[in-house]
Amino acid sequence: MTSKENVYFIGIGGIGMSALARYFSQNGCRVGGYDKTATPLTQQLEAEGIEIHYEDDLSLVAPEFKKKERALIIYTPAIPNNHSEYNYFKTEGFELLKRSEVLGLITQSNKSVAISGTHGKTTISSMVAHVFHHCNIPFTAFLGGISKDLGSNYFHDSESKVTVIEADEYDRSFLHLHPEMIVVSAIDPDHLDIYGTKEEMQRTFKHFLTNNLSSNGIGLIHSSLKPILGNSYKTYSIEDTEADYYTANFRVENSEFRADFHWAGGVVEDVKIGLPGIHNMENALAAFGVGIERGISPEELKSAIARYTGVDRRFDVQLKTDKIVYIDDYAHHPAEITKLVESVRKMFPNRMVLGVFQPHLYSRTHDFAKGFAQSLELLDEVILLPIYPARELPIPGVNSQMLLDLIQMNSKTLCSKKQLLSLIRASKCNVVLTIGAGDIGAEVQNVKEFLQKHRE
Repeated sequence: MTSKENVYFIGIGGIGMSALARYFSQNGCRVGGYDKTATPLTQQLEAEGIEIHYEDDLSLVAPEFKKKERALIIYTPAIPNNHSEYNYFKTEGFELLKRSEVLGLITQSNKSVAISGTHGKTTISSMVAHVFHHCNIPFTAFLGGISKDLGSNYFHDSESKVTVIEADEYDRSFLHLHPEMIVVSAIDPDHLDIYGTKEEMQRTFKHFLTNNLSSNGIGLIHSSLKPILGNSYKTYSIEDTEADYYTANFRVENSEFRADFHWAGGVVEDVKIGLPGIHNMENALAAFGVGIERGISPEELKSAIARYTGVDRRFDVQLKTDKIVYIDDYAHHPAEITKLVESVRKMFPNRMVLGVFQPHLYSRTHDFAKGFAQSLELLDEVILLPIYPARELPIPGVNSQMLLDLIQMNSKTLCSKKQLLSLIRASKCNVVLTIGAGDIGAEVQNVKEFLQKHRE
């Protein structure tokens, strides 16, 4: 792999793929790729000198990427089997690797901290990266979101001896990694199109910890996962005082989330997290645990956590005035939506909350329809957009209308993106949430500007 000077990505616009594209580009390779649609991220990659096109057309692939002996082809498993560029490279015998395989190869020669789990891994991994950066620890990071602190989803220090990796469970990708430390935040059922059952998903996470953690490595798991993963690992929890890392005196003051962090070595009082949310307090505790295990002083960690500013589309406060609050969040699972709304309620207890939700994937909507309905019922008002299909074909009977019918509340509406701003304007709610992992993120700036004009 290291001998290849031309690297071509099929699905380059994905958050994990784009981090790898930046890695190869910064290491002097010629980098190009295909993606289905242009996004702010792909436009940024192009500005960095990476060649991208948006049609599945082999004639648009530069000749350098068609020279087998000098080209490496990296693809995402989200690419459909009938993709013509993918099939050309496969048929012609090019070196063709999944993103996860490449990430595993890159990190073989470096100690790594892998952050895994069905919720929270992007925030925890970006927090760990921020902590290392704040505490002057040379590192490399491959993140699943754009860190506001680092300004990217990829970071590299030439003196790096440790790599922070967001370990993706989709398609069992994380099984290509062999870290010296593994964090597991949650194992709620998800990706059942891959795993089939929640039990199989749990077995895969257990396999990751048991077989992929390096000898003498450290596992740090949420304490609720002990029945699934066993008692051989250190634990963290904001509720379980028997955990190795836990919080006390949790409180919200002036919309700031604070708590005391406890562990076997003592207590650090009044830790303020830079990113609001109950779930983010727990994410910060996990990052704190990583820091302690790597020998960082508690006071340095407290300072770093207070200065963390977050990740794009993770509890991303776009507006906050006396008249209107607007928060954008990537939540795409019922458990994530529940934590988001509960956190918003703690921050703004006397306000009415409107949630604009774009379901992500037909299969996920089908598998968790009742859970989605229950979590959305925590809002005062719901606006549903059509399902974002991503890699999937439609499933008969699975649509946003089906989900809307399950939501037991009066203030609920199904609309298109064109209707969205007028419905937001008509709402009496003074907290607005945009929620989902699809292209709803492309609407954030429009919603923000609209609210600034009409609701401030």
